[in-house]
Amino acid sequence: MRKVIASFFMSIDGVVDAPQDWHFPFFDEDMGAVVGGTLSRAGAFLLGRRTYEEWAGYWPAQSSEDNPMAASINGLPKYVVSNTLERADWEGTTILGGDDLNAQIAQLKEQDGGDINVSGSGTLVRSLLADGLVDELNLLVHPIVVGTGRHLFEDGPAPAQLELTASHTFGNGVLHLVYKPVAV
Repeated sequence: MRKVIASFFMSIDGVVDAPQDWHFPFFDEDMGAVVGGTLSRAGAFLLGRRTYEEWAGYWPAQSSEDNPMAASINGLPKYVVSNTLERADWEGTTILGGDDLNAQIAQLKEQDGGDINVSGSGTLVRSLLADGLVDELNLLVHPIVVGTGRHLFEDGPAPAQLELTASHTFGNGVLHLVYKPVAV
């Protein structure tokens, strides 16, 4: 059974919005190994509509020579969760939506293949956590206070108990925290 692995770059004040504006000064070889390891175990991506639109506007134009992650990201199947997106032009993309969304995601988990990675897409991850569909939550918590932007958990999310399964502090002060949901 495949796992749904949600990953975020997060500021110490909980902001996950626009990491491209504050994350890169902290990116180093250790963080690259974590991101690369997660990507190497991926068999698909599950994205919310906004993240899909951002990625579809960026990744297809990237070459493997300029960005080593481009081949993997462009080559893997992508599933975008949306009830408003009418078409997805990025090669390898399928739109999921409707009343049976949880069943569609559960069906993806039953298929053979690598993990199903969710990057960004905070609204989607909150929903998946509430519905018991996230198997692992990876946070790379950066030692910076961003102050404004969307937080991973906003506006009273459904309670979710998590168990810390791994933690590591990088030399640059970034914490890598790995959680799994605990059934209550």
